[in-house]
Amino acid sequence: MTFPKTLTMLKTNFLSRLLDVISPRSCCVCGRRLSISEQSICAPCYMQLPRTSFQHSPKDNIMARCFWHLTPVEHAAALFFYEPKSEAAQMVLKLKYGDQPEIGTDLGRMMAEEMMLDDFFHDIDCIVPVPLTRRRQWQRGYNQSKMLAEGIAEVTRLPIAARALQRRQFRKSQTKMTKWDRRTNVTDAFVLRRTDDIMGKHVLIVDDVCTTGATMLACADAMKGVARSVSFLSLAFTKR
Repeated sequence: MTFPKTLTMLKTNFLSRLLDVISPRSCCVCGRRLSISEQSICAPCYMQLPRTSFQHSPKDNIMARCFWHLTPVEHAAALFFYEPKSEAAQMVLKLKYGDQPEIGTDLGRMMAEEMMLDDFFHDIDCIVPVPLTRRRQWQRGYNQSKMLAEGIAEVTRLPIAARALQRRQFRKSQTKMTKWDRRTNVTDAFVLRRTDDIMGKHVLIVDDVCTTGATMLACADAMKGVARSVSFLSLAFTKR
């Protein structure tokens, strides 16, 4: 390591510690003060997330089965199970509505590091985050799925094709819809805008929460005949 690089690291460390004293960061799950080495979520809370372990069997798990007979899928996985009103659910709400995009980037990195242990990203060529409508992104200030994708890309070095898809409509929230209503709600919601970004590629579609797979399926449908194959990765999967 050269002296200038060492000096830069020392400066960064000092600034990080100084900022941590001036404006302490807290865990997005339990609210405990984070240490210098922790990002968005403290180590105990991260270890206690209800893991799905889908990456151990990415072709055949309850998330992958959401897409069977609907679209060909290479891999499908989520980091943890989502249960409404749980501590982990509060973390997702903060990511989506709490103006805390860094939660997505940090969790995207952590998720990628875990998935890489099972070679989940093998043969994947690019990442496509599920897009928001322009209005919804303007209201929120960012796309939470894109923040997750950025964290994943930092670890995997995979390119992000963030402009490949466009969401052209948002009918209504799918939170309390039935499986059939969810699928109908997102039918034709996405349109492929940049075919060159995904042409002949194995695409990883990334979202924050997968419940029935309707949104991810709609994204895959928009890329049919252009992408070589698709895989799905979400931060959480709704336990039913």
